[in-house]
Amino acid sequence: MFTVPDKSAYLKGLLVLAKMDNRLFDSEKDIIREAANRLGFSSDFSEETLKSLLYNDYLDDNPVKFSDETVAEVFLNDGLRLAYADDDFSEEQSEWLEKIAEANNVPVTRLERLMSDYRASATQTHSASAH
Repeated sequence: MFTVPDKSAYLKGLLVLAKMDNRLFDSEKDIIREAANRLGFSSDFSEETLKSLLYNDYLDDNPVKFSDETVAEVFLNDGLRLAYADDDFSEEQSEWLEKIAEANNVPVTRLERLMSDYRASATQTHSASAH
């Protein structure tokens, strides 16, 4: 399902998303490590990339493009999980994910549904931990 360019674009997309707020939380690192491992990147590469992420000026924020819509939807799911991992889902992250959906022909309604599911899930998690 994933081509080599898809794997690179996928990891790059997660890194761009994590870098947007100029902070990197352990929960975000864990999601990136898990995705990098799943995509076949070495743990040494992942750790080195995470160490230098906030200082990497060469990571452009152009929307990533995948070989097909299915890969893009899997990415959007992980992207939302990452964006919500620090409890600070920003407008910038939302707009960037919308650009990725558009660039990959994923209907905006699909992305909105995924966002709604993540918001509901985050609300349930917070209310459950408050009791």
